Amino acid sequence: MTVAAHLTLWALGLTNDTAPDEVRDAACRGLLDGVGTALAAARLGAAEPAVGVAAALGGPRKATVIGSGGPRIGAPAAAFANGTLVHALDFDDTHPGGLVHSTAPVLAAAFAVGQEQRATGAEVLLAAVAGMETACRIGAAAPHAFHARGIHATGVAGVLAAALVSARLMRLDVDRTVNALGIAGSSAGGLLEFLSTGSATKQLHPGQAASNGILAARLAAAGATGPDTVFEGEFGVFRALAGRTVAPHQVLGGLGDRWELLRVTPKPYPCCQLIHASLNAAQTVVARMAEAGLTAADVESVKVTVPKEAVPIVCGPDKAYPKTVYDAKFSLAWTLAAMLTDGSVGVDTYSEGCTRRVQLNELAQRVRFVQARGDGEAATAPGRLTVRFRGGRQERAEEPATTAMSDTALMAKFHANAGGMTPDSEHLAAQLRALGTVRGLGPLLDLTAQVAAGKGSVA
Repeated sequence: MTVAAHLTLWALGLTNDTAPDEVRDAACRGLLDGVGTALAAARLGAAEPAVGVAAALGGPRKATVIGSGGPRIGAPAAAFANGTLVHALDFDDTHPGGLVHSTAPVLAAAFAVGQEQRATGAEVLLAAVAGMETACRIGAAAPHAFHARGIHATGVAGVLAAALVSARLMRLDVDRTVNALGIAGSSAGGLLEFLSTGSATKQLHPGQAASNGILAARLAAAGATGPDTVFEGEFGVFRALAGRTVAPHQVLGGLGDRWELLRVTPKPYPCCQLIHASLNAAQTVVARMAEAGLTAADVESVKVTVPKEAVPIVCGPDKAYPKTVYDAKFSLAWTLAAMLTDGSVGVDTYSEGCTRRVQLNELAQRVRFVQARGDGEAATAPGRLTVRFRGGRQERAEEPATTAMSDTALMAKFHANAGGMTPDSEHLAAQLRALGTVRGLGPLLDLTAQVAAGKGSVA
C-alpha cells in the first residue's frame, strides 16, 4: 500500500482504545493552547484581514470564528480565519523534530468541520489526534528539508493533516480519503520569503492549509481524484517540495505505538521556536545581572551559539535591524536584546512600534553568532551564550531548549491570552480539557466570543 493508504486506514480506524489516554490528553492540551493563542490574536486584532475576508466569504451558517460575536459562516471560511488566528502571534505550539505547527491547521479544520457535521467532542478529539500525529510525522520525516528550500513545513503538513481530519469527520470511506490526501498535496506549500521582508504571510499558512484541506475532502466526496502516491511519488510532496526521497517507514514507522504528538510543546515565548533555547539561557544571565546590580546598559557584547539550520532563519545579516513586528519575532539578536533589557519576552514585547526602541536596536548590534558543531534537531539544541560587561565581567549560561510545560504554566498562559481569569475563561478551559465528554462544539465556540469581549490585558 501507499503511504496515503496506510495513513488513511490508521486514521479512520482510530478509537479511544487505540489512542491512549495520554495521547488524547496531549491533544486536549494542544487545543486548549491553540484556542488561547487565537483569543489573544482576536483581542489584539492581529488577524483582522483574515477574519474580515472570512466573514465576507460567508457561506452556510455552520461554523464559528473563534472570539467573534458575528454570525456563523461556512466551514472553509471559518477554518481559514481560525487557523490564521491560532498562528497570528507565533505563540502556538511546535513539534521540534519537523519544526511544524501541528495544532493550528488541525484545530481549525476539526472545529469547523466538526461543528458543521454536528460531531461530538469525542469525535472531534479523535480526528484531531489523527491530524496532529500526521502533521508531526510528515514534518519529522524530512527535518529542515522543506525550510531549506524556502517552504514552510506547516503549510505542507498542515493541508494534508486537515484533509485527513475533514475526511474522518465527514465519514468518507478509504478510497475517498486517499483521494482527499492526493488532492490536498497540490495545495501544499507556503513560501518563507517573508523572512526577507518582515511581512506577515506566515500567519496565513495554517489558515490556508485548513481551508484547502476541507476543500480537498469535499472534492473527494464529490468524486474528484488525487494521486495515491502523493507522499512517495516522483513528484510527490517530499521530492518536489523538500528535494528528498523519503522511505515509507520514515513517515509510518511505529504508527499507533510511538506518538510524535507527545513531543509537541507549547511555546513560552511568542516568537520563532529556534530562538527559545537562547532566551532560556538569557533568562539565567538576567537573574545574575539583577544580583550584581547590572543592567542592559552595562552589556558590552553577547556571543550566542546557534545550530546551523537556525542561522538563515533567525540570524540573517539584516535580522539585527527588524523592519516590522513580525520581523522582530524572527530576530534572535533583537529578541535577546529585549530579554536582557526587560527581563522577559511576551506578547507585549512585540507591540506596535517595538522596532523603534533605540536601546534594543543598539544592543542587538552587539550580538554575535557562532555556529554550533554537530547535527541534530535545531529546536532541541541547548541555548549557549556569553555576555561580556563593561569592566571585564563575563557571564556564561547554557540552558536546555524548551521542555514540557506544566499544567499550571499552561493554564496561566491560557488565561493571560484570554485577557485574565474569569468564570467564562475557566469554563472554556474546563470544556477544552474535557473535550471528549462535550456533546457538541457550538456552545463551546460561542463561549469564545464572551471571553474575547471581556476586559483584561495580555501578559
